[in-house]
Amino acid sequence: MHNINSKQQLKSKSAVVFFIGFVFPEPKSSAAGARIIQLIQLFKTQGYTVVFGSASKRTEHSFDLESIGVQEENLALNDVRFDNFVEQLNPHIVVFDRFMTEEQFGWRVSKCCPQAIRILDTEDLHFLRKARQEYKAKTSNFSKEYLKTDVAKRELASILRSDLSLIISEVEMDILTTQLHIDSSLLLYLPFVLDGNAIPDLDNLIPFEQRRDFVFVGNFIHPPNSDTVFYLKTDIWPKLHKILPDAALHVYGAYPKPKHLNLQNKKQKFFVHGYVDDIDEVLSSAKILLAPLQFGAGLKGKLVDAMRNGTPCAMSSIAAEGVFGKYPRNGFVSDDETVFIEKAIELYTNKDLWLFAQSNGIAVLQQRFLKDQFALTLFNTIQYLKNHLDAHRLQNFTGILLQHHSMQSTKYFSKWIEAKNKGI
Repeated sequence: MHNINSKQQLKSKSAVVFFIGFVFPEPKSSAAGARIIQLIQLFKTQGYTVVFGSASKRTEHSFDLESIGVQEENLALNDVRFDNFVEQLNPHIVVFDRFMTEEQFGWRVSKCCPQAIRILDTEDLHFLRKARQEYKAKTSNFSKEYLKTDVAKRELASILRSDLSLIISEVEMDILTTQLHIDSSLLLYLPFVLDGNAIPDLDNLIPFEQRRDFVFVGNFIHPPNSDTVFYLKTDIWPKLHKILPDAALHVYGAYPKPKHLNLQNKKQKFFVHGYVDDIDEVLSSAKILLAPLQFGAGLKGKLVDAMRNGTPCAMSSIAAEGVFGKYPRNGFVSDDETVFIEKAIELYTNKDLWLFAQSNGIAVLQQRFLKDQFALTLFNTIQYLKNHLDAHRLQNFTGILLQHHSMQSTKYFSKWIEAKNKGI
C-alpha cells in the first residue's frame, strides 16, 4: 500500500471519492468493469478527485486508471495499514464495489472516517443471481425462498449498513422495496449510463445486407455466460444451424477455459474466439446477438453493447430483464426453445423486422440510458446526504445495529487474522 504523507499525490483540493474495488476494473472483459469506469467518470465530471484501490492484483486486461487521472492504490486485507491510509486520505465519499468489499473494509471506513458517505454499488443482486441458478429459475419472478442463503443475508445486511446503494435494475429496485420493504431512501436506481455520442446514427451503421452470422458475448468467469455457451452448443445452435447452414455462431469472452475452447466445431460453424479487444468491431458486423440466458440478475451489458452497434437481439426473459421498460425491444423475448429458434431465424432473414428491431434499440438507449438523465439525481442525492447524514443514519436504525455488530465481529476476526499473519 502506498504511503501518501501529506496527501502528496492528491494535488487537487477538490472533494475526494475513494473507490474500493473487488478487482481492478476490466471494461473490455465485463459489464461490471464498464460500470465502474462509468461511475468514476461521473464523479470526475463533477470535479471530484478519484482514488481507486483494490486488494486484487491487476491483470493484462486491467484498465489504466492513471491515464484518466485516477490515483491507483494496492490495498491489503486484514491490515491496519489500511486504517492509516484511509484516515490520511480522509475521503468525502467511499464507494464499495459489491457487497464483499463493504464487508471487508466498511467497518474500517466507518471507524476511521465516520463522516464519509458510504455508497454501495451492488452491480447486480448477487443473491438473486445465485438463487436463480440454484433453483433453475428461468423467469424474473421473485421467491422468498431466495432469502434462505447466506449470500442473501450478507448482501442485504451490506445494503442496510450503507448510506446509499446504487441499484442497476428497476426489477431489483422493486424486489428490494416492495418484496423486502427496504426504505427507498437507502436506494438509488442507476443503470448503465452513456454519453450522447455513444448512441449511433442509424445512417452510419453497417446495413443489413453487409452483416452476417450470429454472435454471443460474455465473460466466461461469470456463471450465467458459461452456462449459456453450453446451452447454445448443445440445444440452440444445432437446430438453428440446420435451418441456416450458411450462418455461423461466434462466441467471444474473456477468460475462457479449455472446456469452453474445446466446444469449437468448424464443421458446425460454432467458433469460440475468447477475449476480444474491440467488441464494437465484432457486434457492428454481426446480424444477431443470441442471449438465451437461463439465469442471472442486474442488467446485461451485452444487450446495451448490441444496441449501441445497431445489432438486434434474440433474448430470454432473464436476459431482457430491466433493460427495456415500457419501450419496444430491439428483437424478441422468449423462454420457449422452439419459439426462440423460430424467431431468431425470422429476425435473421426478414430485413424489415430486423430494421424495426434495430431502430427500437436506438430509441431505448436514448430514452433509458443517457447519462444526463441520472447524473443530476445522483449528485443531488449525495448533496442531501452530505447535509443530513446524521439524520439519515438515525432514520435507518437497523443499519446502525448491523454496523455495530459488524464492527465488533468483523473487527475481531480481522484482527485475529492480522495477528495470525504476523505469527503472534
